[in-house]
Amino acid sequence: MKRFLGTFAVILGLASASLAQTNQAQTKLEFDVASIKPSAPLDPMKMAADMQAGKMPRLGVHIDGSQAEYLYLSLKDLMVMAYKVKPYQITGPDWLGKQRFDIRAKMPSGSKKDDAPKMLQALLEDRFKLKVHSSKAEHPVLALVVGKGGPKLKESAEKPKPIDENAELGAGEMVQQGPDGPVKMTMGKTPGSATVNMGAKGMMSYGMGAGNQSFHLDGKMLTMSGFADMLTQFMSMGGGGGRQIMDMTGLTGYYDIAMDFSISDLLQMARSAGVDIPGAPGGGGAPAVSAADAASAPASSTSSVTAAVQAVGLKLENRKAMVEQLIVDSAEKTPTEN
Repeated sequence: MKRFLGTFAVILGLASASLAQTNQAQTKLEFDVASIKPSAPLDPMKMAADMQAGKMPRLGVHIDGSQAEYLYLSLKDLMVMAYKVKPYQITGPDWLGKQRFDIRAKMPSGSKKDDAPKMLQALLEDRFKLKVHSSKAEHPVLALVVGKGGPKLKESAEKPKPIDENAELGAGEMVQQGPDGPVKMTMGKTPGSATVNMGAKGMMSYGMGAGNQSFHLDGKMLTMSGFADMLTQFMSMGGGGGRQIMDMTGLTGYYDIAMDFSISDLLQMARSAGVDIPGAPGGGGAPAVSAADAASAPASSTSSVTAAVQAVGLKLENRKAMVEQLIVDSAEKTPTEN
């Protein structure tokens, strides 16, 4: 269980993404040089031990000066960063999320950090022969709305502050780039606990609840869009099969929210999406379910999640919404040689 929570903390910390429209640059931006290699398998036991000792794994996106690193990311993850979309906005073959890669690249002199997504687009198009087009269509979503009795949310006394990327990192701290900007993760003192600072979207801390049967979350200064994104990550458990939760509350403030989720519910959601969580009780051997089947599961099947949402005066409703999609026309599973 401790190994599962340690691994999940990294997945969650890495899992933060934001909604944006795809832009096509008039001038093609490219990395000077770039190396793409298959990622080495993770050792969950060693990673969890290192994290508790304050040694954070180097995963995700790191852009420092002219150096850009994209570590242990699937082609689908890389597309999220390159085109600034959410995972549910990408339509393509299932294998896009399977194989993971390490990319190390050098940006041209005078480049800005904001240029990196366009350079990554060019790299994927060149080395993976990726071809995509945009389309807008109606898709099923879970709408986060205000319940009949009104919201029961505590407004935050403060507003979230931008993350200072130049601040010195302490033991157990890690900063990585996300589509919304930098995300800072700090490991807690107990196994599986951590704090994720999402900058303008707020902050969340999580860890084991009472009796080690629940997962407790404390959100501080959360926007409703940040809260919806956070719930999506919990309900998909990094498997990509969960239905996207969209904020339709109309609430524009910043809120402090405390919630508890059943560990068994979270594991069941992961297995329903075909995800085998390393170190999780009962892991392995669970039949995989297609992403379409997992996405069509009713919200009521995730009892502790929906109950926690209802406790704060909100609810999840099955709806359809117009969603901008990035359609994969063609792509190669293996990139061309370095």
